Amino acid sequence: MSDTEQTLFSKRFRGFFPVVIDVETAGFNKDTDALLEIAVSMLKMDDNGILSLDQTVHFHVAPFEGANIEQSAIEFNGIDPFSPLRGAVAEDEVIKEICKAVRKAQKAAGCQRSVVVAHNAAFDHGFLNAAIERNNIKRTPFHPFVSFDTTSLAGLALGQTVLAKACRTAGIEFDNSQAHSALYDTERTAELFCYIVNKWQALGGWPLPEPEEEEGQTEQ
Repeated sequence: MSDTEQTLFSKRFRGFFPVVIDVETAGFNKDTDALLEIAVSMLKMDDNGILSLDQTVHFHVAPFEGANIEQSAIEFNGIDPFSPLRGAVAEDEVIKEICKAVRKAQKAAGCQRSVVVAHNAAFDHGFLNAAIERNNIKRTPFHPFVSFDTTSLAGLALGQTVLAKACRTAGIEFDNSQAHSALYDTERTAELFCYIVNKWQALGGWPLPEPEEEEGQTEQ
């Protein structure tokens, strides 16, 4: 990535590096219910400021010790938490590997902090933060509370709030049979986020015009 790209990326989100995530869980309670799957997509920006999907890391996660498993949740997402075929990785190792990959991509983009992008971001961000805290991860690239919610962005830009409908409205293929896989949903969410950001640029919404000097104002 060139210095020009790094500068563009850093300027676009006030030094933030957007990182798209999706989680599959064994319930809705971030503090008690198991994190079962997580995928993280990192983005890149070309010389024209166009955003696109770069790379994705994906893990099946072993339930942490004492984790609650809600039967209704695993029936919904179809995950057998204890199947040896999952190749599940310990939660602390997963979070360390994700932080390492994100930190490297963030630095390459010339950004200072990573911000979570997700569909209904409070849910995914909450489970990520809980896993970070549970495993006593001190060095994390993620902002603890700032997030970009593609539900709100899609509602504004496309008039849709459901991920599948928003993607289809944007011309992004969405296969319902693959939904509720963290890997699939993360990459579709990343495409949706890029579409909205790039559309805003194409419509003239970015970059912002330089503010005009007021008459009689002297430059300091």
